[in-house]
Amino acid sequence: MSQKNSFLYSVVKAKCPRCREGNMFPKGTLYTTKFADMHQYCPCCGQAFEPEPGYYYGAMYVSFGFNVAIFLVAFIVLHQLVEEVSLAMMLGMVAVLVVGLLPVIFRLSRALWINIFIRYEGPCSQIPEKAHV
Repeated sequence: MSQKNSFLYSVVKAKCPRCREGNMFPKGTLYTTKFADMHQYCPCCGQAFEPEPGYYYGAMYVSFGFNVAIFLVAFIVLHQLVEEVSLAMMLGMVAVLVVGLLPVIFRLSRALWINIFIRYEGPCSQIPEKAHV
C-alpha cells in the first residue's frame, strides 16, 4: 500500500475514505468563511460524505480531544518559557491557538470520524461508483 493509500494520508489530506482520491472539501476554502462547506458526494467514487443526518455529532468529541491536546501542549510550552503561568496568559494563548486552528481542527475531526466508519475499497478506477439516492 502506497503512502497515498494510507489511513493517515486520507485523514490529514481530507480525502474520501472509500477511494482516498476525491477531496471531502472544496479546494482553496480552508481559511475562508466557507471552511465548513463540504462536498455532498465524493467527486471520484460517489461516496456520500454525510451518510445519515447528524452523522458528524461524534466528530465533536474528536475535536474536543484535539483541543485538550492543544491546551496541554500550550500549558507545557508556557511552563517552560515563563516562571509562573497565569490564568489570563493560559486562556489567551489557548484562545488564539484554538481560534486560529479552528478550520484545521474542524476538517481533521470530520475526516477522522468518517475514516473510522467507512473502509477503503481501492483506487477510484477499480471500484463501482455509488448511486446517489
